[in-house]
Amino acid sequence: MLARPDAYRCIECGLPYRAAGFWHHRGKIDDGAAYWSDRGILCSPQCSLAHHRKRKAEGTLPQAPAPDPFHPLALR
Repeated sequence: MLARPDAYRCIECGLPYRAAGFWHHRGKIDDGAAYWSDRGILCSPQCSLAHHRKRKAEGTLPQAPAPDPFHPLALR
């Protein structure tokens, strides 16, 4: 069986969701990413801060928290 490509990647550095070093909620891969925005998931606090700084400079910071992309209700 072929390995399936990871559909999720960090939007800042491109690190695949299942790669070593990707931060997961409560440290569990099944709980989803620890960091995300309305544009996608982020792999670490460093990428989260870089993304925030980039959005602030662009003037595109979101006005409300983004829904959890791994929460069952967000997938509808």
